[in-house]
Amino acid sequence: MKNIRLTHGALIAAMLAAGAAHAGTLTIESWRVDDKALWEDVLIPAFQKSNPGVQIKFSPTAPTEYDSALQARLTGGSAGDLITCRPFDKSLDLYKKNYLEKLDGKAGMQNFPASAKVAWQTDDGKDTFCMPMASVIHGFFYNKKIFKDLNLQPPKTVADFQKVAEAVKKAGKTPIALGTADQWESSQIVFTGIGPNYWKGEEGRKALISGKAKFTDPQYVAVWEEMAKWAPYLAKGYSSQTYGDTQNLFASGRAAMVPAGSWDIGYYNQQGVDFGAFPPPVQKAGDKCYISDHTDLGIGVNPKSKNKGDAYKFLQWVGSQEFADLYTNKVTGFFSLSNHLIAVKDPVAKSMIDWRKTCGSTIRLNAQILNRGEPNMETELWTVNSAVLNGKMAPKAAAERIQNGLSKWYKPGK
Repeated sequence: MKNIRLTHGALIAAMLAAGAAHAGTLTIESWRVDDKALWEDVLIPAFQKSNPGVQIKFSPTAPTEYDSALQARLTGGSAGDLITCRPFDKSLDLYKKNYLEKLDGKAGMQNFPASAKVAWQTDDGKDTFCMPMASVIHGFFYNKKIFKDLNLQPPKTVADFQKVAEAVKKAGKTPIALGTADQWESSQIVFTGIGPNYWKGEEGRKALISGKAKFTDPQYVAVWEEMAKWAPYLAKGYSSQTYGDTQNLFASGRAAMVPAGSWDIGYYNQQGVDFGAFPPPVQKAGDKCYISDHTDLGIGVNPKSKNKGDAYKFLQWVGSQEFADLYTNKVTGFFSLSNHLIAVKDPVAKSMIDWRKTCGSTIRLNAQILNRGEPNMETELWTVNSAVLNGKMAPKAAAERIQNGLSKWYKPGK
């Protein structure tokens, strides 16, 4: 009997161990290949301290291949348990195809404001299918040495910005590091970065969606008019200057300012640049400021996951104070979207997240709904914004092209 009891006990233990191993093996799908070491060395171990039985594999795919590869794995039933979510339409499409679980009411979701959830909700706001993880903020970086040598202060208004640019130009340096060869910076960093101060952030974005405003209205045309003034302050040959060239130009100390996203903080830190940041200048002193605080990535649960219990444990942890602190301080320039108070350690990152205290936050103008038709607005904005910076298209012509393209397929309220 003794041997039988031991055998029976061992069998039960083995079964429990096998069950625990199966239940606790999670795979995270992501396009953030640069974060692999962070997940494996910092984030996953931190989660496992309070959940020691859960095994997690972070399995990233190259950003350019992620969407198609993920779709194939979801269709074939081989996708991971947790899905890192693109903002808006890409993830909404996955939810409509039943590839993402509905997360309303799930533990951890209560720690995010309504504005953070918009990127991963149905158009009516009734269903939320990804937990917000992080945003990126757009603004300007400036070389502290150049500013000190020329006795300059970070500009607060558009007029200040032009005065600073003129002073740098007279000193023989490039005022603004920016190229148009890759086009996307012209749109995603410049146009949707400086634009919110003209169209009043969310007010102007939502007005376009509702049909109450058009791109040909003065508050939108004015952004292209400002961009058209930048050409004299860019480096020679900027139309063939790539994003990498722009980074090198600023990192080498040959340019005083660069319109940038917070994701670039880590790169410039590695290059040893002594730099600071300032928010997009307002039109005139006393104006309320707005920043593009763009929802960048979230995380959801695969409905076909065999480990949903552990998947939701992990999701709850992503919504915690611990995760918010770790992610914000370890992935410099990516800011938690939660309501938790975070002590940001990097000085430039701290200055950027502090803009939230005084400026209204908005997201990229065309991110929600407006990219769904043909001609595709994202593609059009890349073309139009680079053309304006290159002096090849007038501001009003740019506005008319974008509005005419939108009018071909988008009829709000119908």
